[in-house]
Amino acid sequence: MSSKVFKDAQSALFDFKSGSTLMSGGFGLCGIAENCIDALTQMDVKDLTVISNNIGNSGRGLVKILVQNKIKKAFCSYVGGNPDLEKQMMAKTIEVELVPQGTFAERIRAAGMGIRAFYTPTGFATPVAEGKDVKNFDRPCILETALHADFAIIKAQKGDPYGNLWFKETARNFSPLMAMAAKTTIVEVEELVELGEIAPEDIHLPGLFVQRIFQGKDYKNDIEFLLLEDQS
Repeated sequence: MSSKVFKDAQSALFDFKSGSTLMSGGFGLCGIAENCIDALTQMDVKDLTVISNNIGNSGRGLVKILVQNKIKKAFCSYVGGNPDLEKQMMAKTIEVELVPQGTFAERIRAAGMGIRAFYTPTGFATPVAEGKDVKNFDRPCILETALHADFAIIKAQKGDPYGNLWFKETARNFSPLMAMAAKTTIVEVEELVELGEIAPEDIHLPGLFVQRIFQGKDYKNDIEFLLLEDQS
């Protein structure tokens, strides 16, 4: 087996090109692939379709490539706190498909499981249901299709050279599902450890779903909204 370990984000993204569909892990700014996003800002790519819970926030995360006009379409669940995305949506320079968060996760999971589509009651009789097939089971349900991607960029706390991963707390979020739904999964880790250092029962995602991995650096791990407890 050829090595999955790459030097850095730039080398791991060597075949990323315009028109690609990209899944990006993270919830808000928690667990985002900072190094990969920064590398994408330096690449001459455009017309990207991005699948992510949100498209960055206040100059951080995916908004870095959004303001470079590299994203033509986005599938996401949350668009708040992002004036740059709001501006592009109002100007109709980006197409955004808002997806209920549970449906969003299930559409990604379905792709990884080989399920082409599924019916769900979520979104029935709302704008989410427009143009979608409706069937009655115990209640009316709409047809939702799986979300696939050419590439997934995700971040884990620990990973080994085979690609076995361990995520820290809520930074796990959508990342394992995205790794299974993409043709090529690129992982950056805060700690690249030796094979066997992650106990089998602690592996959150097996290396089978990881094609490339590298040791990240210079993480900011930004806090989206800082809340301080009043000690008085």
